Amino acid sequence: MSLNLIKLCVGCDSVEDLEEWIAFRLDERRRAGEPVEHYHTTRMTPTRGAEVTDGGSLYWVIKGNVQCRQLITEIRPFTDDEGIGRCRLILDPAVVRTEWQPRRAFQGWRYLKPSDAPADLGKGKAGLVEMPPKLRRELADLGLL
Repeated sequence: MSLNLIKLCVGCDSVEDLEEWIAFRLDERRRAGEPVEHYHTTRMTPTRGAEVTDGGSLYWVIKGNVQCRQLITEIRPFTDDEGIGRCRLILDPAVVRTEWQPRRAFQGWRYLKPSDAPADLGKGKAGLVEMPPKLRRELADLGLL
């Protein structure tokens, strides 16, 4: 059974910002001749890594709401130049939008059981994806999303 992670998406104001940042970083790696893969570096390595890489995703909290997720394909622990243990979460660059789910701020990442994760936006909710981020935010603040 898969297990997910949840983390704050610091520095992004919208899913579109996250998608632009991912595209920028992939392009940078391509131009530098590095492997073209998307990853997020964290300090702590998940102890339940086998469950996370068995179909789990990283759910992103943007502006107080879970708004999207990315599939976690691999977990790579490493030691940085300062001797501190870190971990790279290798992510599928495709961002999957989810139903919005309010979340308070927290540090680091947390495990997220599949039963607690918001559902992906289906075809019937395609209009939400096309809606301007500011309007989605206002509707969410009113409790309408």
